[in-house]
Amino acid sequence: MIYPVIWQNNCVLLIDQTRLPNEYAVVEIHRSEDMARAIQTMIVRGAPAIGVAAAYGMYLGAREIETSERQEFLQKLEKVAQLLRATRPTAVNLFWAISRMLKTAYETLGTVAQIKENLLQTAQAINAEDLQTCQAIGDHGLAILPKTPTKLTLLTHCNAGALATAGYGTALGVVRSAWREGRLERLFADETRPRLQGAKLTTWECVQEGIPVTLITDNMAAHCMKQGLIDAVVVGADRIAANGDAANKIGTYSLAIVAKAHNIPFFVAAPVSTIDFELTDGSQIPIEERNPVEIYQVGDTTLTPPGVEFYNPAFDVTPAELITAIITENGAFAPCDLTKSSKQAVV
Repeated sequence: MIYPVIWQNNCVLLIDQTRLPNEYAVVEIHRSEDMARAIQTMIVRGAPAIGVAAAYGMYLGAREIETSERQEFLQKLEKVAQLLRATRPTAVNLFWAISRMLKTAYETLGTVAQIKENLLQTAQAINAEDLQTCQAIGDHGLAILPKTPTKLTLLTHCNAGALATAGYGTALGVVRSAWREGRLERLFADETRPRLQGAKLTTWECVQEGIPVTLITDNMAAHCMKQGLIDAVVVGADRIAANGDAANKIGTYSLAIVAKAHNIPFFVAAPVSTIDFELTDGSQIPIEERNPVEIYQVGDTTLTPPGVEFYNPAFDVTPAELITAIITENGAFAPCDLTKSSKQAVV
């Protein structure tokens, strides 16, 4: 199993995802500022994994606060929360985890030392719960995949695997469950421009576990569907609005459109914590824009001439009407039924 975020020896260990697949390296995080930098630079990435990392970041920040006075401690902890919130604006799990950690701090009676201890326990609980959640998502997803053919060829975009969560994955959790039960023939993985998470991370995960995987460029998906090579699409999400509109890595929207055109089911796999019920629709989801160097440079090679302008949104929003079902730890739901997602129900 792949675990991208681990609490060990009184610090957080992160798999450095910027070095994969060529180098497997682990980064030790001892301070909240270092955790914020790790999230922003995508050493750790993927909405659920960011949430777990931020929870530990809150504890690390709390550990750095040197006061025994409760109110002063809480005020300084709010500043740690502000630091971590500013790292990635789209992934709602980040904000959910920070809010849960703050709730723990405010509701803990007793000394500052007791608050710190409870914060660590809450971060560890978030970590453990996410792993269980992903395994449940995988099994619920398996249950609603097409019944024919017996062995399916699935397509995914970006990396919604173990590296993007506490382990097992959301979209790749569905893939793993299908592989475990003998229902997977092959996974097709979009390379996912511009950061190539599909090429670098999704394929790496599959190779580690012997899952058959074929890499394609993002603009090959429609051709593969027309050739009858794809039975279903499964992707993750960084934030889902109450109406079922889902924000995921840039390129997901166009993938959903071509899936609809070819009558191929399109599934979004994400924990309930990714659903932002305060947003009525996807137009309210903030879209992160990243450094244009991701577009114009690969390694040390510059691809464009001087004078070119750039636009680099990291996410797009797939409208609910293009989504067959949203797979959560409580079951798979039609996008219009997300209000039922806190209860056990399967489409």
